[in-house]
Parts: sequence; structure tokens; C-alpha cells
Amino acid sequence: MNIVTGTSAPVAQPESTRKGQVRSGIWIELVTIVWMTIEAGVAITVGFATRSVSLKGFGFDSIIELIAGGILLWRLLVEERGGSLERIEQAERRASWVTAISLFVLAIYIVSDSALAFFTRTKPESSWWGIGLAVAAAIGMPLLWKGKLRIAKRIGSAALKADAACSITCGYMSLTLLAGLLLNRLFGWWWADPLAAFGLVYFLVREGREAWHEARTGQTCCCGECD
Repeated sequence: MNIVTGTSAPVAQPESTRKGQVRSGIWIELVTIVWMTIEAGVAITVGFATRSVSLKGFGFDSIIELIAGGILLWRLLVEERGGSLERIEQAERRASWVTAISLFVLAIYIVSDSALAFFTRTKPESSWWGIGLAVAAAIGMPLLWKGKLRIAKRIGSAALKADAACSITCGYMSLTLLAGLLLNRLFGWWWADPLAAFGLVYFLVREGREAWHEARTGQTCCCGECD
């Protein structure tokens, strides 16, 4: 199977046009990496400072997506420089295993941390930094999703399509995060934060299942379409 197309047939496209699209993919992955670095740093720092379970979980997920984005950037750079793509298939599958296991472990951590917060009635401090981060992610992630999906279709990249699905999932997660942070900030509902963290688990498990499917079969699925 061709790792670029997800099929055994090559993409019928002029070489110059394809190179231009691959370069666009590289730039959008660079933007993703920069954003995920900032997102992870802010979310984890503020999450621990305010004892927010949902912010910490959001930040750790950003680290996982940062690693995945770095691997995909490397894959695009290999093609852009004219290298063979055959050796990338095995690396991508290994990366999918690592991503899937990491997401499942993160989901278990969030469930445990949220349950502990409910049991001990840990009240997180409200933070405008966290709210601002959630709003920025809710706006920026759909834009990255559209850009990645457009390029993925043009170059026939299943890997980039999967990365686009990760971006829109991050957007959904940011809305869940925002709801929990706002309820805590505006009404003092401390339980909204660990409850929002539980909501993140749904998206983490779905992403994990998709990465597991890709690692096991070599084929990409998205949006809950895995068998």
C-alpha cells in the first residue's frame, strides 16, 4: 500500500503541482508544531498552578499531538526532498502504536485524576489564561483542520488526513474545556472542571482507537469510522 495515497495506485498529479502542495503541508505542520508547543506549555503550567484537571489533560494531549505533528513533518520533508516513501510506512505505523498507547494512558490518568478531584472536592482556581487558551484553540483548530484536509485531498495523503482529524478533535476538546472553565469562573461550580475532564476522555479514546486501527491495519480512519 502506498503510504501517501492509502492505496496501491499513485496519485495522478503534475510533479511541480504536487511539490507545491507538499511544501504547503510542511508549512501548515510547522504552524501546528509551534501552536502545540505554546498550547502545551500554557495548559500544563496553568493547569498545575490552578489545580485544573481539564487544563492538565488538555496540555498533555497537546504534547501527544506535538509528537505526531513532528513525525508527519518529517514524512513530508522526506517527500519534498525526493526521498523514497517506502521506509516511512513502518515508521508511521510504529508512531501510530505509540500515539494510541499514549492516548489510552492519558485517558486513564484523567479518569483517575478527575475521580480523585470529586472525592476530595478539590476546587480549582479560576484562570483567564486557561479560558483565553481554550477560546484561541476553538478558533484556530478548525482553520488548521480545513487547511490540512484540503492539502491531504490534493496530494492523497492518508496521514495528513488523520492529522486533520486530530486538529478538529482538539477544537471539540477546547469547547469542552471552555465550558468547564467558564462555569467554574462565573458561577464557582468547582465540579464543572473535573466533569469537563471526563468529557475530554471521549475524544481521547476516539483518537486512540483511530491510531490503533492505523497501526494494526496500515489504513487511516477518522471521525469514529474505525471497525
